[in-house]
Amino acid sequence: MFTSNPFAAISGSISPAIMQAYVVLMILLVAVGTIYDIVHKGSARYFFENWRRSKSKGKEVSGGEMLGIAVKTGVVDVLTSGEFCNVRRRIAHLLTMYGFILYVVTTALMIFQYPMASVATPAVLPQLWWLGGLMVCAGGYWFWFFIRVDVAAEGGSPFRLMKADLFVLSLLISVTLGLVWAFLLAKGMAGSGGVFVLYIIATTVLFGSVPWSKFAHMFFKPAAAFEKRLSEANGTVENLPTLTRDDPEQQQRHSMELLRDAPMQMGLGIKRDAPRHY
Repeated sequence: MFTSNPFAAISGSISPAIMQAYVVLMILLVAVGTIYDIVHKGSARYFFENWRRSKSKGKEVSGGEMLGIAVKTGVVDVLTSGEFCNVRRRIAHLLTMYGFILYVVTTALMIFQYPMASVATPAVLPQLWWLGGLMVCAGGYWFWFFIRVDVAAEGGSPFRLMKADLFVLSLLISVTLGLVWAFLLAKGMAGSGGVFVLYIIATTVLFGSVPWSKFAHMFFKPAAAFEKRLSEANGTVENLPTLTRDDPEQQQRHSMELLRDAPMQMGLGIKRDAPRHY
């Protein structure tokens, strides 16, 4: 079951050319949706203007420093999701992110390189496809039922839906239906055709709803992380002081006199207990 290409198995009823055209259409939907999202929200204009202001007001950053910032952004903020302080949240995010990448890449390879049942698909591709899908489900459902703020901290229902949930929910439904369809198909069980139709609908919603979901985040979030690190390096940081409270000048600027001599580490505070007092 885990070594068979499900897309090649249906090549007799659905032309490989149609499947390939569908994948291309989804790629175009993501590209157009991302461009629309950036233009509509003004994200690109904001980052470029802020970058220009920080360069004019802050100290000059050398080419070597710029390269170091880019590498650090890629390794810490992108590859390891270092912006998440909560370990559970970071693990769930990494599972979903790398699972999704693995799932999408192997799907494209199986559809474009090995679309026919007559062409043997390397066993590793379907195995990686299943692994990627299961990683998405593990990270996504973990986040949905146990980590979301309104569920974990506020005691909200995990079935309460909001517009912000469109991306993660459509992703989970699409991948789950894809795995169920592949399982039914491999076992020769009834209902695989109906599940496949639902799979296509959910996938179309996932890639077609980019302007209204958080899908585009994965494309401009690295740019935002890079711009943030650059503003820290040149001393602007959104025109706020970068010096910490242990600096005498910053201590005197504090509006509360009692905190001027306060230590940098004042205990756990509200983090002492988990936010579950609802």
